[in-house]
Amino acid sequence: MTTLWSRRAFLHASGAALAAGTLFTAAHPAAAADADEFDRLRGVWRDIILGRGIDPAVEPFRTRLTALANTAAGHRDTMAPAAGSLWPDLPLLTDSAAITGSYQRLNALAQAYHQPGTGLTGHASVPPLVATGLAHIRETVYNPSTTRFGNSWDWDIGTPLALTDVLALMYEHLPAEEIAASCASLDHWHPTLDGWTGGNLTDGARTMAVRGVVGKDPSWIARARDGLSQGFPYVTSGDGLYADGSFVQHLWVAYTGSYGAVMLDGYGKLFTLLAGSSWEVTDPQRRHVFDAVDNAFAPWLYNGLVMDAVCGRSISRGLQQTATVAQDDHSRGQGFLGGIALLAESAPADERERWRGMVKGWLERETVRPVLTDPQANLQTIARLSALARDPSVRARPEPVEHRLFPAMDRAVHRRAGWAAALSMYSSRIQPYECLNREHLHGWHSGSGMLQWYGADFGNDQYSDAFWPTVDPYRLPGTTVTAKPLADGAGGGWGNGRSDRSWVGGTTDGEYAAVGQDLKGVGSTLTARKSWFFLDDAIVCLGAGITAADGYAAETVVDNRNLGASGTAALTVDGRILPSDRRRQDRFPGAGWAHLAGHAGYVFPQGADLCTLRDERTGSWADINAMSAPAPLLTRGYATLWHDHGLDPVDASYAHILMPGADARATARRAADRGWLRTLANTADQQGVRVARLGVTAVNFWRPGTVGALTADAPASVLVRLNRDGTATLCVSDPTHLAEELTVVWHHRVRAVVSRTDRVAEVTTGAEMRLKLTGLKGTMGATHRVTVSLG
Repeated sequence: MTTLWSRRAFLHASGAALAAGTLFTAAHPAAAADADEFDRLRGVWRDIILGRGIDPAVEPFRTRLTALANTAAGHRDTMAPAAGSLWPDLPLLTDSAAITGSYQRLNALAQAYHQPGTGLTGHASVPPLVATGLAHIRETVYNPSTTRFGNSWDWDIGTPLALTDVLALMYEHLPAEEIAASCASLDHWHPTLDGWTGGNLTDGARTMAVRGVVGKDPSWIARARDGLSQGFPYVTSGDGLYADGSFVQHLWVAYTGSYGAVMLDGYGKLFTLLAGSSWEVTDPQRRHVFDAVDNAFAPWLYNGLVMDAVCGRSISRGLQQTATVAQDDHSRGQGFLGGIALLAESAPADERERWRGMVKGWLERETVRPVLTDPQANLQTIARLSALARDPSVRARPEPVEHRLFPAMDRAVHRRAGWAAALSMYSSRIQPYECLNREHLHGWHSGSGMLQWYGADFGNDQYSDAFWPTVDPYRLPGTTVTAKPLADGAGGGWGNGRSDRSWVGGTTDGEYAAVGQDLKGVGSTLTARKSWFFLDDAIVCLGAGITAADGYAAETVVDNRNLGASGTAALTVDGRILPSDRRRQDRFPGAGWAHLAGHAGYVFPQGADLCTLRDERTGSWADINAMSAPAPLLTRGYATLWHDHGLDPVDASYAHILMPGADARATARRAADRGWLRTLANTADQQGVRVARLGVTAVNFWRPGTVGALTADAPASVLVRLNRDGTATLCVSDPTHLAEELTVVWHHRVRAVVSRTDRVAEVTTGAEMRLKLTGLKGTMGATHRVTVSLG
């Protein structure tokens, strides 16, 4: 009952939030007609962090309220003010996390006091206990005379978040001197938002605003509102939202699903708190926050989960870390659903309707951890989403069929009717992964072309079922790596690991895409050119120029699927069903296709020296995250397929087609259909394919040249798609982000230009089409289009 919560656990539990109910408005009518504006805002804030519509007699509220009651009762019974501590296990003078943790425990007591059905609801013992605790922490350590120590996050964010919520919840029961003294401490330790970004910015603005409300000081609320504005403009480097929908935090890390979620939740809370007040957020650029729901956040949500590709080091946090909050793709998705639903309350009507429909669709399709029945989901989120789910006016929206590229953070996401895939890369602009505070210790290769995919009605627990502590970190799906051993956290520190390679990105027409990565291995001499061509029912994967000289074997992992605790799934190669040994390794020279039952098909168009392995792997969350509490060993079965490039390869290559969800028959048919795919090039200079039945030709030009009917005079990614109406669309980008001009020639008869984007400066038609793009450097790898009629 006295567990010290982790940073993210606290953000889920207290910010996104632990609690419930309409109890405040019933017991403390702060929004009465004669109340001043500060009192009204305090009531609004309490409703935001407590929620509405909680019935303690029904599930899952009853279970969550019981857990809160037990936690709070434990804190009450073990609280023992002493020199240097409020609880014996939290040393205030030597551990900054103990300061945050002590305020969090007071917050849990305050929550239990206001929640229905906790046993501490309205209990007379709670207010004096909280008041005593606040005074003791402040007098011991959280005051202007203390010298800062430990983790700056505790001083800047963790402690202020917990303290301001306690002050708001227990306001009527606290001495005015304690409120004033606590506000003075906040003013000293949290005086400015200058230079704050992303989720840290909204966390900081939140504490400023609530401090202004409880202290009845309009200047602090105004500073919070004005501080939010520094996060609204799109950025072109470093932290923040980018015009292409990317979200970066810690300067070089794709963090949409972690810090981005905190930011989204913070904006939703603050927009709602200040709406209709003297401090309403009216900056026109707040429009970017609303646009981000569709352009930055929704693309990474799939059937209720948020994809690992944009969650940074948080993917190394497991269920064993805390007693209250699960850390996986589904739990992170719950926070997003609640955050989008909250932000919808302050959004324009058309967006509010669309977002509520999106959320309802995700709720209905979430089968691994349904939010509305999950005993670990926070009460505020359950309450908000329950009301939305019951609203007959809200129509559930399906998952879109689309491709989204995020050049500013080296990520791509591909969605089809029955599956979705996420691609993680890195470059001179983005780190391969992040390892801070000894978290994500083995994430070395998660940016080396990791290709994760999810089925619409299968495999949605693929990465949440103990994947990260048990998977072989040297064989992440899609990656090209060497077996060179790496130290914990190698290449993942602040700003570490970025390569000297700039050609990372691609081009898309919004449905299909060509994407590539000029790969420099993490901590090795490995180099490779990797391309992915995202199509209707498949992803064509090419690799070339694979070279290393470290004295270790190099591999490209076709796939690595988590088979769960049972570890069983039939594996077929060229029609032969392999023995079902749970530990078996095989090699198949010249393999044409393979199939893993219940997962996918794999086709090797030129034949492949295919290696397969079925094994059981055992690990613990503590193995990959030193911040984890002691955790039990977990065992999962895996099926791994890979290309073995041998020891210190020189200019090795590979080619395979991934068909998520395909059965064995469909896989065999595709392998036998020699006309479906034409590989135009697979070298270190260019990689390209043509799929005539889809009308698609796509080439990644690592160097200038001609491939098939396409010529480029500089590095580029080009996609041509023939449309059924007699037109064709050419999509072109500069994935290096360095070129100012680029000329592409399509050797095909073209009659006229139908449309073009503004960076297409010149287009000639006739026997061939020549297009010249100018001013590219400022577009940061964006796709530029020309649509033409063919005549």
